[in-house]
Amino acid sequence: MPEDASTAVVVSPPLAAHPDSREIEMVERKGRGHPDSICDALAEAFGIGLTRFYYERCGSVLHHNVDKVLLAAGSSAPRFGGGDVIAPFDIYLAGRATQDVDGTIVPIADIAEQTSRAWLRANLHALDAERHVRIHTVVRAGSPVLSALVGRERAQRVRANDTSFAVGYAPPSQLEQIVLAVEQALTAPSTVAAHPMLGEDVKVMGVRRGQRIDLTIACAIVDRHVRTLADYADAKVNVARLAESAARAHASHIAVAVNTADDVDAGHVYLTVTGTSAEAGDDGQTGRGNRVGGLITPCRPMTLEAAAGKNVVSHVGKSYSIVAHRIANELVGSLPDVAEATCVLVSRIGQPVDAPQAVELQIQTRNGVALDAVREAATTVARKCLRDITGLSTLLIQQASIESPADWPGIRLF
Repeated sequence: MPEDASTAVVVSPPLAAHPDSREIEMVERKGRGHPDSICDALAEAFGIGLTRFYYERCGSVLHHNVDKVLLAAGSSAPRFGGGDVIAPFDIYLAGRATQDVDGTIVPIADIAEQTSRAWLRANLHALDAERHVRIHTVVRAGSPVLSALVGRERAQRVRANDTSFAVGYAPPSQLEQIVLAVEQALTAPSTVAAHPMLGEDVKVMGVRRGQRIDLTIACAIVDRHVRTLADYADAKVNVARLAESAARAHASHIAVAVNTADDVDAGHVYLTVTGTSAEAGDDGQTGRGNRVGGLITPCRPMTLEAAAGKNVVSHVGKSYSIVAHRIANELVGSLPDVAEATCVLVSRIGQPVDAPQAVELQIQTRNGVALDAVREAATTVARKCLRDITGLSTLLIQQASIESPADWPGIRLF
């Protein structure tokens, strides 16, 4: 990467204290069955499918951004012992994509359909991916100007197709670790196998006040696996027990509340046919769910950029989000004097993706070590990670799968 003014690395003290030192902190995570998470996952699966098609046909990843997905909820009639989906929910996959490769028409609608249904079948155990969902593909060709920024010539420096910024941070706070661990415990394949009444539509909201941590959990219960209100109550007890077990590996002062909108006396409970509120109760949209680091963290600096479905070659809304987290993790993991790090990257449309117009590393050192003592090493780490940015598409092709969209080393994509 050329050493010019556009790639200068600024090393600064942190703008805010680490969340662990705050009196109050809030963290949220949406499980993979949440409508917003479904949209993110299908956008990413679709993008992976296109990436592979382009790469197999011409050896490079052509222009595409399929990061606009909307889920319009259906209607259902859940009941104890098993209800019905009355109207399927609709998923609209929209965006831009190269539609012709050397005279071959890209089967965009087929790729969208196949990748979406494959993900739904693999990740939502109570959903019938054929009967309960309608897929609509609304993808057009990209503008010639933006498409030209993603060239086929390997020696060409890839140009950013947007002016955007991204943020990454490390290490995670205690509450961040707890919220992630709880959601993962509730939606793990082993949990679903042992407790099929638990749907994958889980949302965990963690609030820490001093040392006390309150977890509010929404968990869709699958109707055909519970026959009475007593069974439903038992399912909620199981959710609380699993959550407490996962959380207590990180902290002890924890209170868990499950499905707090229930009115048991009136018979109003969070019962579903498919294990997701997308069947009737909630719509979804790409970019409204978890950030690249896997969480929604209002006590951290973060971007509202939707990473899912963006091409990893030229769309910095995705690649910079991944690399910013990589830089922050590398700073904390490889430099003993760095206790905390936040990385902010800013692109400029049309400029090389490996040469951001601004790079800021906000660093908290250990034991009063001067910032100047880590400045050079921190800059070296950032430059190395930026040089590697053009290899992200290759890593995506090698590691990602439709069933489990890209989970970058040490970084959850969403």
